[in-house]
Amino acid sequence: MVDGKSLEVLKRLIDELEGKDIEWAVVGSMALALRGAPLDPHDIDIMTDRAGAYEIERLFSKYVTRRVALRSSDKIRSHFGALEIDGMKIEIMGEFQHRREDGGWDEPPDLRALRQTIMVEGMRIPVPRLDWSRESYRRLGRPERVAMIEELIHKGASSL
Repeated sequence: MVDGKSLEVLKRLIDELEGKDIEWAVVGSMALALRGAPLDPHDIDIMTDRAGAYEIERLFSKYVTRRVALRSSDKIRSHFGALEIDGMKIEIMGEFQHRREDGGWDEPPDLRALRQTIMVEGMRIPVPRLDWSRESYRRLGRPERVAMIEELIHKGASSL
């Protein structure tokens, strides 16, 4: 369930990013909750390309809590940064990549190809297709999220 405060912050993000030349989507638990998953997200994850991450950081410069920089873990790498707006944490992920089994990195996803727009409270919110989210969580080793997404797909929460 997405609370009113989260929706207000999301609206501020959408209002600022609308009309800008930035490809982006809300991902993670917020995207799933917006589609009806039984989650109570405490942050907003934004996926974009490399240039988009730095542009979002610039547009929201007074809210930056962690500057965008290339960071990696054992499973992912991205140009990560963070904002905080009205107490809500926003994670920025630019040029997100999964680590392959051979140790290399996948190509970043084509946001135009995987993005869909859903309507929530009168807002047009870009989110990734559920099949992409399911595969991403599978690769991250999150079987509980994979099962949740499969349930959303089964219920017909939205098209893949």
